[in-house]
Amino acid sequence: MKLRDRAPGHRAPQCVERLIGKVKMPALSMKGFLGFSLHQHRAFSVFLHVRDKMLFCRIPSLCDSMEEMAIPRKKTLRGRWIAATRKVRELRMVASALLHTGHPVLVQIIPARFCNLSCGYCNEYDKVSAPVPLDEMFRRIDHLGRLGTAMIGLSGGEPLTHPHLDEIIRRMRQTGAIAGMITNGYLLNEARIERLNRAGLDHMQISIDNLMPDDVSMKSLKVLDKKLEMLSQYAEFHVNINSVVGGGIGDPNDALIIGRRAIELGFESTIGIIHDGSGQLKPLKADEAKVYYQMSHRKKSNYSRFDQFQKAIVEGRPNDWRCRAGSRYLYICEDGLVHYCSQQRGYPGVPLGEYTKADIKREFLTAKSCSPNCTIGCVHRISYIDHWRAPQTSTVTPGGQPADAPELVQISTH
Repeated sequence: MKLRDRAPGHRAPQCVERLIGKVKMPALSMKGFLGFSLHQHRAFSVFLHVRDKMLFCRIPSLCDSMEEMAIPRKKTLRGRWIAATRKVRELRMVASALLHTGHPVLVQIIPARFCNLSCGYCNEYDKVSAPVPLDEMFRRIDHLGRLGTAMIGLSGGEPLTHPHLDEIIRRMRQTGAIAGMITNGYLLNEARIERLNRAGLDHMQISIDNLMPDDVSMKSLKVLDKKLEMLSQYAEFHVNINSVVGGGIGDPNDALIIGRRAIELGFESTIGIIHDGSGQLKPLKADEAKVYYQMSHRKKSNYSRFDQFQKAIVEGRPNDWRCRAGSRYLYICEDGLVHYCSQQRGYPGVPLGEYTKADIKREFLTAKSCSPNCTIGCVHRISYIDHWRAPQTSTVTPGGQPADAPELVQISTH
């Protein structure tokens, strides 16, 4: 029997239906669902994968005349099961973050500083660094597990250039963390997506800057659209497409087309603001601001509901918020040092293996002088969880900036 997905609504041949009838899906209460171990979740998803193949199989002698088409992996029983278990884990993460302040909610870690692209606005890559050795990545991830980290995100550079990325993702999942990745998408293909599925990746973000590649960015919809179609068809993980304005991007209206394409393919869509070639943010031009507001008023996503801070950035105004970098959010560079974020490297600059829960508690209550004009989205979103509590009682000035520094810091669209 040759197995092949085909259009929903077509009945399987009677011989297949008789076979399916012998494969009973186990009854599962919500209590049982929540109580499954990671191994049990994986075993159940394998069961659903097999059942999906049986439900949409093709027997040449019986089904040649039927119209066939592949259905997206996320719409199969297995795909729906994976999405449901991921949602439960995310709800657990939010509940834990609201109840307890003594653990990181998101840590971004660099497995490879090297990147296969050279975007004009980016200061987070090089062309010479070797990937972090696998054993060292394991040690760092295990320590993040001991700190109780809820989400671990791979960034770079380009994570897909690491030769042992699948093992790294599996180790992240073994700590109990939600596993994510930010990538330019260039190195994706069907086989690579399948490997990421098997490794247990939960989330992927791809930032697309324009419709056609140019001197500022090669991350264009023209180059990446086929990659997006493959993701739409084969990915079992959540995908977010982040379009951008500012920073020298030629036509801000590109973001609208990119956003529409993302939604058309079944992805979530967000918009970010990037810095210009000098690494500093300036208020958006009128046409850029118009596009930003058009994008932000569309269907809300899991991410965009926490993006209100960008309204002030669009207008060049400071934000009044409590930055929890160094506590709820950590940035771990390729050297294994803990930093507030990608743009304030060097503070606190402590080796991850020496970073303790006492450090997390101290930084939770420490205000950062760069925060009013900060534009780093991931830190804003994570800090929002605690905006209503724990006024900060001390202040630090990263990079030696005066507390009343007028200029905005460099930004990231993570």
